[in-house]
Amino acid sequence: MMQYARPKKPSTWQHFCILLRKDLRREFRTREMLTSMGLYALLVIIVFGAALALTARDIDIVSMGGGLIWVLIVFTSLLGLGRSFSYEKDQGCIEGVLLVPMDRSVIFLAKAVANMLFMLVVEVIAVPLFYFFFMTGSETSSTFLWIIAPLVLGTIGMAGIGTMLSTITMHTRAADVMLAVLFVPIIFPLLYACTTATTASILGSVAWMDYYVIPLVIAAGFDIIMLLVCWVLYDFVISS
Repeated sequence: MMQYARPKKPSTWQHFCILLRKDLRREFRTREMLTSMGLYALLVIIVFGAALALTARDIDIVSMGGGLIWVLIVFTSLLGLGRSFSYEKDQGCIEGVLLVPMDRSVIFLAKAVANMLFMLVVEVIAVPLFYFFFMTGSETSSTFLWIIAPLVLGTIGMAGIGTMLSTITMHTRAADVMLAVLFVPIIFPLLYACTTATTASILGSVAWMDYYVIPLVIAAGFDIIMLLVCWVLYDFVISS
């Protein structure tokens, strides 16, 4: 009698790749999140331009550049993170994903990586636009490109925390409002550290260790701690 071998159970890495590929394929087919985040970033830049148009001569835009960049990133990210589980919620796909016998933390990791990639794509477009509209006429430091490090660290932390909070608020009323209320206070230490490092990069601060290196270390430590907490608690959060 012919015996059939049991199909091999997919590994954790294969589960992660399948979930990540699902999110990327759906987004690049519909472009809903990237388009909405990109347009929102452009609108925020226009609002900045209208607000600063009459006061540009009285204030130093360069010294405010780090803070304005992170205002742009935070508000744009909130829009994308709020929609990260919209497809799974509307189509009932999350129940099907939960039926798969796999570690629930893999769902968090795949969704967080997808959100991080979408946020980075929008930042690659939005930050140069901000520089073009507000800082081309001002003198910036030679260390301007060092803003890449705080941008990456900040994006990693916000994607992980935002994915966790988006899962928590997925089935609540006024989910977008609840996400913002929870998101901003939790990321405040990360936001403060990344804004300090970004401003130091733009201005070329003399106290390089105090205003760039130490904030980056704080941001990296915050990312590691919060991502580990999210990883450990995600099974309980998504199953409850």
